[in-house]
Amino acid sequence: MKYRLFPNTNVRVSEVGFGTWTVSTGWWGEKSDAEAVAMMRRALDVHGVTFFDAADAYGNGRAEKQIAEAFRGRRSEIVIGTKIGYDIYDEVALANRRGQQELPMRTDPAFVRLAVDRCLERLETDYIDVLQIHNAKMEHVRDPELWGTLRDLQREGKIKTWGAAFGPAIGWLYEAVELVEREPDINTIQMIWNVLEQHPGSAMIEAARRHAPNCCFNVRVTHASGMLEGNYTADTVFPENDHRRHRPRSWLVNGVEKVKTLDFMQRDRMSLGQAALKWLLAEPLVVTTLPNIYDDAQLDEFAAASDAPDLSPADMERILELDMVNFGIEEDAMKYKGAMTRSEGANTDLQDARNPISRPAVSAHHDA
Repeated sequence: MKYRLFPNTNVRVSEVGFGTWTVSTGWWGEKSDAEAVAMMRRALDVHGVTFFDAADAYGNGRAEKQIAEAFRGRRSEIVIGTKIGYDIYDEVALANRRGQQELPMRTDPAFVRLAVDRCLERLETDYIDVLQIHNAKMEHVRDPELWGTLRDLQREGKIKTWGAAFGPAIGWLYEAVELVEREPDINTIQMIWNVLEQHPGSAMIEAARRHAPNCCFNVRVTHASGMLEGNYTADTVFPENDHRRHRPRSWLVNGVEKVKTLDFMQRDRMSLGQAALKWLLAEPLVVTTLPNIYDDAQLDEFAAASDAPDLSPADMERILELDMVNFGIEEDAMKYKGAMTRSEGANTDLQDARNPISRPAVSAHHDA
């Protein structure tokens, strides 16, 4: 396992992290707490995975409690990321919630401090390495009091780094762009980005490169909701409680066809799933990747990607060319929930987000 540093900090993370939503929410199949704890311990002890990403909304605190159980007495060996912003303490909203429906959000200073303190209690620690506002919207981006509160918490030692997580619906472009413009000392952004879903993540990275010198990225949905694991067919059926079951059938059929164009990425005994992670890690501003891990076989496969050979410049160029023609598939344009056009009050000093973004062909590690 290789490791990278959050710029200008001492927060050092494994290139492959462990996102706990797969073992705490039931949206990727049911896992017991004992199973989750065993997998997390195996990730650290066998593979050197040190970054564990949670959110207070994952199982209404369940993910954070699993991390505490897994690493009790070993706090210094791991890096904990968690997210706040949803009011998981609103009992009426919780009682009326259906499926993956969003809870009400609160980001006023009093609530942020309450949420952080509750996270610390569940995690059984006195500091959080990486704190992010969960699914931040434009109203949050434009609230300087929110980001000021996070800076205060950082000065107080309760958090080491701060930022925002964007999504769902592939990612929100101008929320991220405005955030790095308005708060250039931001430490990190969590976004959705992968070989098949390069927009708007590539433009978000370019914005950070231009405006926020110490902003890095931790990436989720690294495999396009499993598509880049290479195991789906047009006949794949997802379990009833699985979030992928609610996607349109065209997502599955078109995705399978797109994956067929990526056979060249599998070489030197490297799987497609590993190559998908190497593509992400070719970007120096990516400090860690968060593949969806829901069994030991996937843990073994994805953790091994860090030490796999880098993709060649020719591979990187071919992937860029395929993306520009949507991997040979004609389909309706993606629909997004967030701001994909510039709105009033924005700094317009940014190139058109649809312009191709150039990326380095090989890794440049933030190694400690």
